[in-house]
Amino acid sequence: MTAIISDVRPDDRRHTEGFARIRNRALPFVLYTPDSIAYDVTHAHPDAHYRPLLAEQDGEPIGTAQVGIAHDSAEPNQGYLNVYVDPGHTRRGAGSLLVRTAEEHLAARGATKLFAWVLDEPGNRAFAEKHGYHASRSAHFLRLDLAGSTLPALQSPPPGVELRKGSDFADDPRPLFALDAETMADEPSDIPHEFTDYQAWLQETWHHPLFSAELTTVALVDGRPAAFSAARTDGGTHYGTVMTGTAAAFRGRGLAKLAKNDSLHRARAAGYTEAFTGNDAGNEPMIAINKWFGYEICGTEVRYVRELA
Repeated sequence: MTAIISDVRPDDRRHTEGFARIRNRALPFVLYTPDSIAYDVTHAHPDAHYRPLLAEQDGEPIGTAQVGIAHDSAEPNQGYLNVYVDPGHTRRGAGSLLVRTAEEHLAARGATKLFAWVLDEPGNRAFAEKHGYHASRSAHFLRLDLAGSTLPALQSPPPGVELRKGSDFADDPRPLFALDAETMADEPSDIPHEFTDYQAWLQETWHHPLFSAELTTVALVDGRPAAFSAARTDGGTHYGTVMTGTAAAFRGRGLAKLAKNDSLHRARAAGYTEAFTGNDAGNEPMIAINKWFGYEICGTEVRYVRELA
């Protein structure tokens, strides 16, 4: 039977649970929960034209797609579609149907250049190339066994440096927004993002149900936020760092490593047993830091690009 494509409705638990289940099977290195799926749909920026899709066959969810416009990029008319099919239900046409539906949605909203993350496996890469996409940069997923590994010992901050929890900024998180915006500005990416909308950042980052302000660590230099390691959790046993960075004026002093080590130790003490993170394949300094902590590469994605006529 042919797959049926529908929009994910945030108030439909079957939709959000099905979407999260497929993503956790196809992409177990990234945190998804039904609540986070519903939140993303409900709080997406209107200019993103965000449209998560669900492919179903005989009433069973078998495929997903995240589709939208990169509204916070300085370059206009860029869209993205990230398609993942349940590993047990591939080669049934769901992926192609999701791609076609996503491309029609993006083209109707003016997108002329499309980006898609594809797992670095022969079948997935062939699928992308069959649909007219060509390979660009790559990125790694890394995993750390928090329960069984030995973390580097905690170190006392040097003079003038103080470690604080992200939750200490609950009354006014704007300094963290400024730090996040600065560090993201030179993050390797095919789609450079500009963080200029504080309210959007509050919605998409600070108030996100996966974000853990309590396990996020910020390094202050003479009272100014200089480096941080932002944490997400699934409320179970999985913890992830979604951004670790240092403001340009404070680089080369080991502050990001100091902040991340503090966050990892506190995550393990809180009962989390697996830690995940991701790095652009060309970001060798951050990959080296993560390997120093004991992370190992557990998967790789390739960014594929297609120009629309």
